[in-house]
Amino acid sequence: MKDYSADKVRNVCLLGHGGSGKTTLAEAMLFISGGTDRFGSVVDGNTVMDFDAEEIKRKISISTALAPVEWKGMKINVIDTPGYFDFAGEMLEGLAVADGAAILVGAKDGLQVGTEKAWEAVEQKKLPRMFVISKLDEENSDFSKVFDQLKDKFGKSVIALQIPYVENGKVAGIINVPKMKVVTFNGKEYQEKDVPDNLKGEVESYKEGIFEAVAETSEELMEKYFAGEPFTDEEVAQGIKLGVKAGEITPVLCTTAVQKLGVRLFLDAVLDYIPAHIEKETVSARNANNEAVTLKTSESEALAVQVFKTIVDPFVGKISFLKVISGTLSADTTVYNPKKDKTEKIGNLFVMKGKQQLNVSKLACGDIGAVAKLTVTETNDTLCTKEKPVILEEIKFPQPMLGMAVMPKAKGDEEKIGSGLQRLLEEDPTFKMELNAETKQTLIYGLGDQHLDVITSKLKNKFKVDVELVTPKTPYRETIRKKVRVEGKHKKQSGGHGQFGVVVIEFEPGESEDLTFEEKIFGGAVPKQYFPAVEKGLRESMQKGVLAGYPVVNLKATLVDGKYHEVDSSEMAFKIAASLAYKEGMKQANPVLLEPICHVEVVVPDSYMGDIIGDLNKRRGRVLGMNPYGNGLQQVVAEVPQAEMLRYATDLRSITQGRGSYTMKFERYEEAPPHVAEKVIAEAARENADEE
Repeated sequence: MKDYSADKVRNVCLLGHGGSGKTTLAEAMLFISGGTDRFGSVVDGNTVMDFDAEEIKRKISISTALAPVEWKGMKINVIDTPGYFDFAGEMLEGLAVADGAAILVGAKDGLQVGTEKAWEAVEQKKLPRMFVISKLDEENSDFSKVFDQLKDKFGKSVIALQIPYVENGKVAGIINVPKMKVVTFNGKEYQEKDVPDNLKGEVESYKEGIFEAVAETSEELMEKYFAGEPFTDEEVAQGIKLGVKAGEITPVLCTTAVQKLGVRLFLDAVLDYIPAHIEKETVSARNANNEAVTLKTSESEALAVQVFKTIVDPFVGKISFLKVISGTLSADTTVYNPKKDKTEKIGNLFVMKGKQQLNVSKLACGDIGAVAKLTVTETNDTLCTKEKPVILEEIKFPQPMLGMAVMPKAKGDEEKIGSGLQRLLEEDPTFKMELNAETKQTLIYGLGDQHLDVITSKLKNKFKVDVELVTPKTPYRETIRKKVRVEGKHKKQSGGHGQFGVVVIEFEPGESEDLTFEEKIFGGAVPKQYFPAVEKGLRESMQKGVLAGYPVVNLKATLVDGKYHEVDSSEMAFKIAASLAYKEGMKQANPVLLEPICHVEVVVPDSYMGDIIGDLNKRRGRVLGMNPYGNGLQQVVAEVPQAEMLRYATDLRSITQGRGSYTMKFERYEEAPPHVAEKVIAEAARENADEE
């Protein structure tokens, strides 16, 4: 592929609710620009962007894919992102390197949660944006209804640059509103004609909306507008460009990508309205001393490259996706990774067209490409020169909250699972893994059921390990509620030395989670050298409580009396005696089960507050407070038993249609209510019986 200078590169991110037609639009852009010679389909599983086996199987985008589209001497890097919330991390990776966004909205489905989320993400990054009302050829599609929804939700900055031209109940073309022209496409060639008289009134009303928005982009145009003077085509085009760049105008375009109608106009709009990266002029970063610095977005500035995505392939190895933020990146050069304090060798440079690698000799400032086999570099790292080390702003990924335990289907696969998951962790920053030493389970965390399902599928297909996901065990604890005094006696006589040790221990509730051990021995009833053995016997025994086998906490044990034998006593004998005393003491001291309580913060739109509080109460939660969160959102703060929160990520999504989010951290242990304790104890007894 030929090299493009910085002013000839545009980076546009396709966003929107799942199923709004992003991948199909990307496919049409490639086909119309001559980037592919056949038009692939998501249903047939042969598109450029959805090339992963999981995407083909599920017929949805799972990861962000890129392709360069060459159009009118310029290069448009199309960034196709998934619309499903489980893959929100991928969308954030794509947005991090985009210089503008196209939010797709289905003409039949209209405004959906994914549309709102895309808008919020774009708004946060202050990116220029446009709406594309897609799938106009579907039955029951309604452009004007969807346009009104967008205007009502996102304000009067939303203006229609294009509207569908309908003949005999079918979309036959696109009306270019500013130019008052109808563009038709018969499958081979485009034709342009004037808007028919019967539609002029409707088109004029949309045009008036454009003029109003353009007038607000400069005082000069505002005066002209109020004086009733018409704008020139150049003034309209310039006004829209300035308004889009400033985030004050959001143009609405329309397409039927399957019929390839409106796609050329969309490509033109990207070139006209999405600014090049170098138009930003400066970007913020931090230097080696963590001080804020400013980089110029020019080819003459020192090199700074952002690594925004990583793919790990068992055959190809690791591919790092990157964007040149300043300077120029050339093939066969050495760069510096300040986070890892290591240098990396850039071998071949290439741009990705779906899974295909197209070699390039260099990437100009603002361009996006990839490099293989970097040794230490990960997603969110910066590559730069050793002379001017900088760290660029990181992508902030959502915390994965849905946890499940991974169980191998075949014995002995544990090691393969570990190494496979480790490779997948490199690819996906919204995926976490932890080994719980206490429950002896490998836990994986994702953004939702579908996310975890894809991870287990990839483990099977890429790393040949079959696993099943089970609900994680809750780490309960046990403790006692009253003081008791018990004796533990270990006496064994066999040939030679016997074993003899007697201890009398007082057990009572303690102050700290750890064992508090004291001794009050008079007259040497138990010699000092055996005290550590008694304590050790108790500590080992505390790993298992008498109710359900969970670790015991908040226990105070005082050694008050005992007996020993000059010959037959030993450390082992006193250790065993202590454990016998422990078992008896725990039974008598009113043992209780403790459950982990978590501090939970849920952020939801106002309208869901009642549902959320009701749901938390059902989970035995205590609501501690409610705080306004801005943008029509509220924060609910509560304490909820951990065992009741295992499926909360999924449940919260269905209650709020994906609009809610939450965080959770362990707070403390509390006595479990009798009905919960009975259930846990019965479950533990059943498991023990199965093992025996």
